[in-house]
Amino acid sequence: MQVNPIQLFDAESSTFTYILAAPGSYDAVIIDPVDRHFTRDLAHIERLGLRLTHVLETHAHADHVTSAGRLREHTGAKACVPSGCDIPPAEVQLQDGDQIRFGLHEHIAVIHTPGHTAGSMCYLWRGNLFTGDTLLIDGCGRTDFQSGSSDSLYDSVTRKLFTLDDHVRVWPGHDYKGQSVSTIGWERRHNARLANRSREDFVALMAALDLPRPRMMDVAVPANRNLGLPHSV
Repeated sequence: MQVNPIQLFDAESSTFTYILAAPGSYDAVIIDPVDRHFTRDLAHIERLGLRLTHVLETHAHADHVTSAGRLREHTGAKACVPSGCDIPPAEVQLQDGDQIRFGLHEHIAVIHTPGHTAGSMCYLWRGNLFTGDTLLIDGCGRTDFQSGSSDSLYDSVTRKLFTLDDHVRVWPGHDYKGQSVSTIGWERRHNARLANRSREDFVALMAALDLPRPRMMDVAVPANRNLGLPHSV
């Protein structure tokens, strides 16, 4: 049975946060929470009578600060992060193929998808794929910083994500066009950057983007490597 996540949006960074509630229990997981929405996210969880068990990050973000550390302190949830993203305070360092278990019988499959960053992860739960900045709706994340690689991103999407069932829903980490959800089948056939494109064409396309440096990068990346908490003096 496919169950939809709760999707929350941060307009300043065009970032999506997701709450996954386990059917038949009170357990819940949150993916990519944003620090300025700490109170909002807690209110959603409490209003639904949920118990937060895990806080998941898809990577160390460069455009916003996470609330993972604050949520962990407030709820007792475990912080779970990609092992390749240099986030040492998190107690769960995820590897490709790991399973995150919560609720009565729920599990989230961990898929290592390097490219946007070297450690980036996607998470698959009940036919829902949470892609972070790896695969966006009609696009993909940039590959020009944090050990990014266009070659790696091409492999991550075409060899791992595009091999999933057509009906798997794609819930991206960002959207800049007013779109909130897609499917693997649609992205495989229509994604403007990746569909029917050779590796060489994709690498050339990404190299020509010439994107500006993320405005918050110097603040956000160090903060996110400490789960959004102030560094000790």
